[in-house]
Order: sequence, then C-alpha cells, then structure tokens
Amino acid sequence: MAFNFSRQTLRRALLTTLAAASLVACGAPGASADVAPPSKLPAPTMDEPQVGLQTAVLSGGCFWGIQGVFEHVKGVKQVLAGYAGGDGMTAHYEIVSTGTTGHAESVKITFDPKQISYGEILRVFFSVGTDPTQTGGQFPDEGTQYRGEVWAMDNGQAAVAKRYIDQLNAAHVFRHPITTRIDRYRGFFPAEGYHQNYLVNHPEQPYIATYDLPKVAALKTLFPEDYRPDPVLAPI
Repeated sequence: MAFNFSRQTLRRALLTTLAAASLVACGAPGASADVAPPSKLPAPTMDEPQVGLQTAVLSGGCFWGIQGVFEHVKGVKQVLAGYAGGDGMTAHYEIVSTGTTGHAESVKITFDPKQISYGEILRVFFSVGTDPTQTGGQFPDEGTQYRGEVWAMDNGQAAVAKRYIDQLNAAHVFRHPITTRIDRYRGFFPAEGYHQNYLVNHPEQPYIATYDLPKVAALKTLFPEDYRPDPVLAPI
C-alpha cells in the first residue's frame, strides 16, 4: 500500500526527489521479475477490413506508457489517455485510483486502417505495450484500475481480438496464458489534461524512464515499419 501511495503522488507530479528515488529503488527490481519481456509477436491470422478512421480502446496498465507507445505508431491519428469501464461521474483520477469505480486506465486510439489495421494495433499492444499475462494490475501497479482489457467497438473487433488471443495462447508465445479480457465498449472518458502526452512531456520522470521509455524503444527496435519518430500529440 505504501508503494501505491508513492505511485499516486508521483503521478500527480508532486513527488519529492527523495520519494522518487525511493520508488525506483523499491519498485523496479521486484516488479519486473516475472514480466514477459517485449517481443515481436506473430501477426494475427484474422483481421478486420475497415474503411475510414477507426477507433480502438485498450487498457493495459498505466495509461502514460500505452499512450506514449501509440503516439509513435504510424497510421495513428490521435491517442487519448482516459478511463473506461465505469460511470462518467467517477471518471476522475483520484476516484479511479481507489480501484472501486469499475474503470481501467485506458487509451482511445484513432487510426487509419489504410495505414495500420486493428489486428496490427493489437499486435503492438501485446508485444510492447503491456504484459497480457499479468493479473491484478500491470508491472508495479496493482489494482483493477490497471487491468488488461480490450474494449471491442463492434462484433468484428471482438472476433479479431478473441481469435488473436486464442492464436497466441495456442502458440505458447508467453510463459503463462493471456488474461487480458475482451468486453464490449461502454464509453470512454478522457483523463485530466496533465495526464495527456505525459511520456513526451516528462521523459526524465523516474517512473517513465524505468517502465515506459523502454516500451517506446522496443517499438522502434521490433516494429521499425510501424514506428514514427515524431509523436502525434493529444490536444490538451
């Protein structure tokens, strides 16, 4: 619980230098012990042909890192950090952080399917954005608000996500089965302005440097065909 408090304080940009150092020293080593390392997963055997700009909503731990990854993906037009799974009245960081709202920290990705498909979005997500085998949180962050979830906008997206998860489990690409849930989209609520583009604006922040910048580096290394050096930024 003490670690979670430090994490929340840090994310409100009020953590002192001493607390930040303590977070890295105490959180990083143990938290990464059984985390699946980034790897370029197989392409989906099923994808969804789409026309016009499309939307993907994904939850996979802290939204800072997921947003930061997809802001560097070609074909992505916008990425918003926010909350999905709960009611609009509780879609506020301090309330969501209690883990009692049903919300998960999430990103809403607007993309051009002529440049990147929904299946490829999922491939990047599972390869470098999140560890889909973790339960009860993600990396150092514990609680339902950090769970892994794919919010399907329609039956087509649900089918693609289910087939891809089944494909990866059958191929045993991870040491443990994928636990990421697939649920029907029930709404998305953008996070507070200070959370948007957090990775781009605060690359020196200890949590970002420890857990999130390596995700962007892995994207560049493993998916050079999908990587864009200049991020597309969310409006604030």
